[in-house]
Amino acid sequence: MAGKSGGKKVSPALMKPVQPSEDLAKVVGSDPIPRSEVTKKLWEYIKGKNLQDPANKRMINADDLLKPVFGGREQVSMFEMTKLVNQHLS
Repeated sequence: MAGKSGGKKVSPALMKPVQPSEDLAKVVGSDPIPRSEVTKKLWEYIKGKNLQDPANKRMINADDLLKPVFGGREQVSMFEMTKLVNQHLS
């Protein structure tokens, strides 16, 4: 995987601003932002609230703000999280 200076172009789809849903906006803000920023803000929130499962870092525990984004589930994997979050972007 190429680093930032490796000449690999970032997908334009990742740079196009998207609108977070009302539920997701409680975590990442309500302004339209690129998907890459949504992911960055989400991870800042997860790490800031210590929501990664200590036994399995690939699992994310939902708090009251993330539960609606995660379809009401208590815990999702990183991979499921990406799919679920995408449903909250337009």
